[in-house]
Amino acid sequence: MMTMRRTNKRSLVQTCICLTVLLAIGLWLSLFTGVAAIPLQTVLKQWSLAEPSKELLIFQTIRLPRAVLGALIGANLAVAGALMQAITRNPLASPQVFGVNAGASLVVVLAILFLPSIGSANLIYFAFAGAILGGFTVLGFASSRGMTNLKIALVGMAVHLLLTSITKGLIIYNEHISDVMFWLSGSISGATWADVRMILPWSVLGLALAAGLAGSLSVFRLGEEVAMGLGQKIVVVRLLACAAIVILGGASVAVAGAVGFIGLMIPHIARKLVGTDYRAVIFVSAWGGAVLVTYSDVVARLISFPFESPVGIVTALLGTPFFLYLARKKGRELV
Repeated sequence: MMTMRRTNKRSLVQTCICLTVLLAIGLWLSLFTGVAAIPLQTVLKQWSLAEPSKELLIFQTIRLPRAVLGALIGANLAVAGALMQAITRNPLASPQVFGVNAGASLVVVLAILFLPSIGSANLIYFAFAGAILGGFTVLGFASSRGMTNLKIALVGMAVHLLLTSITKGLIIYNEHISDVMFWLSGSISGATWADVRMILPWSVLGLALAAGLAGSLSVFRLGEEVAMGLGQKIVVVRLLACAAIVILGGASVAVAGAVGFIGLMIPHIARKLVGTDYRAVIFVSAWGGAVLVTYSDVVARLISFPFESPVGIVTALLGTPFFLYLARKKGRELV
């Protein structure tokens, strides 16, 4: 037992060091990759001397908030996916598969369409409502005539496609909001410090709530009866976890659209690296999600350079085969 604990602790430290290095490199690439060439020496010199310039303006108002926002969104979605997989004990659970992203996107688009003066800062509350709508729609349909993990996954994808189709239809038939289509695919290309300020407090709240539930979620993996026998309040834990999922998923969709598959892939990778203790899984998932979105955003800039591509395209290219692999590998466990 002591050897196992040392091994897990050692693997956690090694994983955190690797992820920190990867994130540092990714942030570097994010800050200095783009159409405008910005040498590091120029930025440091102009920043230290407070010299206004085009390069410094691009760095401070475009590149830096984009890098910070990407890391936050990655952490949010990865932790939301880890929470969903823990409380449902479903390896295919994620904000996208369970309709959270699609529901949030639909309600945000409806708010933009019918409440044009609502203000971007208030869209986050509509995203929360949409996340709840999507999640409960999936659970409502899946719970009829018996609920299985496979049934939840199938219903979730069906609801996701339905809500996404409605959202795209609304955008197509209302040309004055056609620019929302790029956002709908999952994009952080227009990130500003206002977006960071809007999402930051909700991210802190959701991540802190997830960290506080980590110990209870580890017990959940042993089964409901064992968890209840160990004094866990299952209903309370699930409600708090659902609240954290809505906060993390809704806040991310409000500022970046539906960036998919982060919450599906990263928790599996985290458990593979550090085991099933959710005190470690939550932490590594947040770090890993930040790394994945940061690198995906860099790749998205290079796909059709010098034009921008949504980061959601890259995560979908990575996530779709991962989803199919999981569905095949875990097929017998889902029924």
